[in-house]
Amino acid sequence: MTGPGDLGRRIIHHRERLGLTREQVAARADLSPGYLRYLEEHPDTPDTGSLYRLADALKTTIDELLGGGLDRPPGHGPAMAHPSLEALDAEECLRLIAPGGIGRVAFNGSHGLTVLPVNYKMHEGAIVFRTASGGPMDQDLRTGLEGVDIQIAFEIDMIDECNREGWSVLVRGPAHHVPPEEADDVAAAGVTPWAGGERQLFIRIVPHQISGRRIHGL
Repeated sequence: MTGPGDLGRRIIHHRERLGLTREQVAARADLSPGYLRYLEEHPDTPDTGSLYRLADALKTTIDELLGGGLDRPPGHGPAMAHPSLEALDAEECLRLIAPGGIGRVAFNGSHGLTVLPVNYKMHEGAIVFRTASGGPMDQDLRTGLEGVDIQIAFEIDMIDECNREGWSVLVRGPAHHVPPEEADDVAAAGVTPWAGGERQLFIRIVPHQISGRRIHGL
């Protein structure tokens, strides 16, 4: 394996996103599994017909497979013709966010309302992310009063641009600074900091309110 190109990495990403094997994608795209493996593992670009079939098999677009939409916000296309909005219960919301990933935290910081992306994991029913000790977020999430916590909101969503569908989950609750004696246990969740670097302070959001919506066609 010489190392995948950008196309190969995106094929793998979308295949794993859908939970499909290489053989399943190859069958959907009318390609041989060997050729699909080659595309995943080597820098190369197939012919236009193969690209169209691959995009369709992976429920995405050629533009997305080739990285054409990297510098624009998601959801660039029009809404579906007859969208239906479905409220999600707390159990379904927690199921959707359980794998972890990238979400956003929102709070009233020293410079006003603030929204920041964070890598997160679920740990014992709470949302956990990392930040820098003594940094701006550390200070913004401290009240200075014993037993009084800052209320924080956490949001994560998934947008399927190809099918014009998706879901979003909103969690509200207090933000706790994980004490040093619990840090090793929380670290076992495997969360890494979004911004990298030495960010060894763990913040835990205990869900008090959970809501979600899913949009899909009729």
